[in-house]
Amino acid sequence: MSRLPALTVSEARGVRTLHVGGEAIQSSMRLSDPYALELEYTRCMMNFLLFHPRPARALKIGLGGGSLVKFFWKRLPWMNTRVVELDPRVVDVARAQFRLPEDDARLNVEIGDGAEALAPECCDLLVVDAFDDEHPPAALVSQAFFDAAWLALDAPGALVLNLMNDDPKLDQRIERVERAFGGAALALPALYDPNVIVIALKGAPHRIAWDALARRAHALERRFGLPFPRYVPRLRRMNRCDAEALIIVPEGATP
Repeated sequence: MSRLPALTVSEARGVRTLHVGGEAIQSSMRLSDPYALELEYTRCMMNFLLFHPRPARALKIGLGGGSLVKFFWKRLPWMNTRVVELDPRVVDVARAQFRLPEDDARLNVEIGDGAEALAPECCDLLVVDAFDDEHPPAALVSQAFFDAAWLALDAPGALVLNLMNDDPKLDQRIERVERAFGGAALALPALYDPNVIVIALKGAPHRIAWDALARRAHALERRFGLPFPRYVPRLRRMNRCDAEALIIVPEGATP
């Protein structure tokens, strides 16, 4: 393993924050509500539920403070989650200071290399949120990784990938996902945070009507208390669509 970045924890206004490699924010937790999604980009990542509403087996690459993992554990009780984290110190901090539950029948946290964690049909939800010095590790944004991600997913299934909107290789990374998933990849800008969430789908319909997405978003908002309806219009910004529908798979593509 190369030189590990410094890990520090800060607190302000009732929020505990994990920093990796300086002031960069890796994860945040509101002390009065430790299972909530404090950072907006993590709420944005939950939009996979618009397209894949009941995943059964999740693989999460990159732990951080465990915000999404805790939300899965608390609010998606039917789903089993496997987490692969490269840095054992991150697991220790998440358990000691960010209320990450101990392993049980629905949660398993492993130390390992996420790039080596994929196996054919090992999950139906793959969540990748890992950074090395504020950039995604090259092995987790390669064409080979995304090709393996497609094979790793059952159908229906979803890949959820966190990227930054100032990444000079953002377009290249999204194009690689599209290539692996036969074009069935959506880019969703976060509302406030400088993140772009990519949701790639296996076994998805070619189109989803806007009114159907709106109904799903309002139902999910009632269930989870997250602002799904605010994200639906943002899907128009970076994706193929027309007045009636969001286009998941472009004409002639084979997902």
